[in-house]
Amino acid sequence: MSDTTTIEWTDRTWNPVTGCTKVSAGCDNCYAETIAERFRGHTAFPKGFDIQIRTDKVNDPLKWRKPARVFVNSMSDLFHDEVDQAWIADIFAVMAAAHRHTFQLLTKRHARMRHLLNDPAFVNEVRTRALSKGLPPDQWAWPLPSLWLGVSVENQQWANIRIPALLRTPAAIRFLSCEPLLGPVNLKQAVRTMGSERGHGLTASYVHASDCCHKYHGIDWVIVGGESGRKARPMDPTWAQSLRDQCAEANVPFFFKQWGEYAPTGYLVIGGTSRGVLLVGDPVDDMGHRVEIARIGKKNAGRQLDGRTHDAFPEPAHA
Repeated sequence: MSDTTTIEWTDRTWNPVTGCTKVSAGCDNCYAETIAERFRGHTAFPKGFDIQIRTDKVNDPLKWRKPARVFVNSMSDLFHDEVDQAWIADIFAVMAAAHRHTFQLLTKRHARMRHLLNDPAFVNEVRTRALSKGLPPDQWAWPLPSLWLGVSVENQQWANIRIPALLRTPAAIRFLSCEPLLGPVNLKQAVRTMGSERGHGLTASYVHASDCCHKYHGIDWVIVGGESGRKARPMDPTWAQSLRDQCAEANVPFFFKQWGEYAPTGYLVIGGTSRGVLLVGDPVDDMGHRVEIARIGKKNAGRQLDGRTHDAFPEPAHA
C-alpha cells in the first residue's frame, strides 16, 4: 500500500491500521471504504474495510529521512474501539520518536481520544515505548510537539459534540476537518459549552495570554471541503464562506480543500433548474434569487473559493 497521496494538506500517509465502521453522516459515502472494498483480497486490503492492524507499517516513519507532514490513518480511525490501547500507544511512541515529521491525526471517536490522552497511565506507556524506539529522554514532551490532533466536523450537531472534546484533550496543535461539510457550522456556538463563546481557560497554561481573546482557544486550523464521488452531497457555498469569515475574524488559518462534485455557477436563479443543477440556501434578495450550483466533477470544480485559493497552515509547535 503506497504512502503517497493527493490530499492537498499533507505530504504522505501512514496507515498502521486500516478499516473502520460508520459513526455519523459524514461517514455515509466514505472514500476509504470504497477503496478498501474495491481491493478486498488484495495484499493491501486482504480484509477489505474490516479493522486490521498493520504490524509491518508501524515503524515506517522512523525510516523516512526527509521531514514531512504525515496524515495518520487516512484509511481508518486510530481511536476505533476495536484497536487495542497498547497498539495506539505504540503508534504514539513512533510519532514521539520520529519527531522530525509533523503528524496529522484525525478522528470521529472524540470520547476515546479525550479519555486516553488525558490518562497518565497511557501517557507513561507512550513514553516508555518511545524511549525504546530511540527517543532521547530529554526530548520527551507531552503533548507530543510533533502531533496535530483534529476532529471531523460535518455539521453543527457534531461540532457541538466533537469540538469541546478536542479542546479538553492535550495537543500541541488542534484542528478541524469540515469535510464533507454537510451543513453550516458556528464555531462560537460549539465552544460556548466550555463556559464562554471563545472557550476561555482551555489554553495549556489555563490563563489568558497576550491578545488571546482574538482567537478561539485551542482551534489552530480549519480545513473545509465538499464531498466527491458518485453519491456526493452538495455543499452550500455559504457554509464554506461562513467558516472562512469566522476564521479570518479569529485569526485562525483556513484551508479550502475542494468543492467536491458540485460548485457554484456564479448565477443567482429564481425557479427551476436543469438536470445536475441545484439551487441551495435561502433567498439572497427580496426577489427570491438563490445560489445555483452544478455537478461538474471534482477536477472541474477545483478549490478556489470566491476566486482565490486558501492554503493557510498553522505555525508548527516544534522546530
